[in-house]
Amino acid sequence: MSEQSALQTLRHSASHILAQAVTRLCPNALLAIGPAIENGFYYDFDVEKPFTAEQLEDIEKEMKKIVKERYRIERFELPREQALELMAAQPYKQELIRDLPQDAPISFYKQDGFTDLCAGPHVDHTGRVKAFKLLSATGAYWRGDSKNKMLCRVYGTAFETKEELEAHLTRLEEAKKRDHNRLGRELEYFTTVDYIGQGLPILLPNGARVVQIMQRFVEDEEQRRGYLLTKTPFMAKRELYKISGHWDHYRDGMFVLGDADNEKAEVFALRPMTCPFQFQAYLSRMRSYRDLPLRYNETATLFRNEDSGEMHGLIRVRQFTISEGHIACRPDQLEEEFKGCLELANFMLDAVGLSDDVSYTFSKWDPNNREKYIGNPEEWEKVQGILKEILDNIGLAYKEAEGEAAFYGPKLDIQIKNVHGKEDTLITIQVDFQLAERFGMEYVDADGIKKHPYVIHRTSIGCYERTLALLIEKYAGALPLWLAPVQAAVLPLTDRHGDYAEGVYKALLAAGFRAELDGRNEKIGFKIREAQTRKIPYMLILGDKEQESARVAVRSRAKGDLGDMALDDFVARMRHESDTLSKD
Repeated sequence: MSEQSALQTLRHSASHILAQAVTRLCPNALLAIGPAIENGFYYDFDVEKPFTAEQLEDIEKEMKKIVKERYRIERFELPREQALELMAAQPYKQELIRDLPQDAPISFYKQDGFTDLCAGPHVDHTGRVKAFKLLSATGAYWRGDSKNKMLCRVYGTAFETKEELEAHLTRLEEAKKRDHNRLGRELEYFTTVDYIGQGLPILLPNGARVVQIMQRFVEDEEQRRGYLLTKTPFMAKRELYKISGHWDHYRDGMFVLGDADNEKAEVFALRPMTCPFQFQAYLSRMRSYRDLPLRYNETATLFRNEDSGEMHGLIRVRQFTISEGHIACRPDQLEEEFKGCLELANFMLDAVGLSDDVSYTFSKWDPNNREKYIGNPEEWEKVQGILKEILDNIGLAYKEAEGEAAFYGPKLDIQIKNVHGKEDTLITIQVDFQLAERFGMEYVDADGIKKHPYVIHRTSIGCYERTLALLIEKYAGALPLWLAPVQAAVLPLTDRHGDYAEGVYKALLAAGFRAELDGRNEKIGFKIREAQTRKIPYMLILGDKEQESARVAVRSRAKGDLGDMALDDFVARMRHESDTLSKD
């Protein structure tokens, strides 16, 4: 057994100890599932009220008693009917048993008087699980379906040694400090309001400014790379989505306006992506092979009906803005254009400082689940072969994931983990060999024959809200100078320095920098501490000496006191740091 497998077995056993402890303290609790996960384990319970922090402490104490008793953990199997009878008081376990294939073995694990349905494996006795900690209790729908009952999920972690556990708990504390959901609110990047809705954040001036900076940077760079800007509607009739295939393959993820079951009614839907809209720009006139490649881009607001249990701060939301783009190209241009998309994505990741944190996944179709996709197997295998060759020619290190392709084509996903280790896709580049034909997109080739182009669907920096969240976590709120919502705070010592401070402030604005003047009647130490807490990159302290010499005393959030300098020299320093996209 590998070291990782042994750790997963240990954690799986810890989840059973957790379940046994809960049944001792809450005899009416119903048991659902309790797997080991990447960094620990969890168990889902159906209880009258979610567990409080105090109850988790009591459960953990009970777990320690079970560990101390060193109960043997024994496996046994039962026929289906006997298994159902054994679990007569546990409806969730009965449901799992009924869902098993008829010929599947039905196994259980027993420790003392506690028995649980489980495929295993487990350690040989409870005494093996010594270094563990319960972390939190949250809500989770049974089987991840919002139509089912909300259960209480208890998360925990376990390690082989106390030292490893303590090191992990230290990392978790650091993650809490960097969690954008907390830090982003404290630094006034965003807020949420219950009566507006889950997954619909309000970007406050700081957050809105950072997103604006990124959008301008992306649009300017894309223009330099030959992209043509479009601006398309936020909604369309369902007929558009029927042509693209989204109505049949993505409707559950869309916000539909009207009676979707009434074929005679005029029904609209908010757009979950821009591809069928941007295709209309291509279709506005006939195209020649000389026109290709055609690169369209758009800063697009999209809407996706995510499950409420999936919502998390700015990382997963229901309305978001994305650096969307689509390229129509000839087959002989596909590799070069794909490389250009990847190079642009990596350029953007490097610019914001996330390039070292990502991984790459070649997402393929699942030939055993053909209803999920459009097109025939021969086409899928051909295009996946083309994309694999492109990736290998680039020399990209990637993993393969079957069943993760878009319904119209394979893709490369650029993935990243948040501070809690949860992985999400940040940027995607998709090869589409089908929608051009569905929409009648054609070009006249050099041989005079009309042909359908390939289409590359891509983002360059992904979802701006998600990227902002990751930046807050990456830099613990101290964004690089070029991205910081406020780059310099002007801090006069007293009221008599107000006019000079006003002049410095206006000079910074005129030079194109984002500055803030703090003219409050507060002690300078208080002003500095507040600016430092707000993660402002530079503070300019202005007193008698600075006013008389027409200079500024500069303090850096990272390096402390930098001494006094001429304002022009400070502006030059800021400009150099900002232009080189310094990561501070």
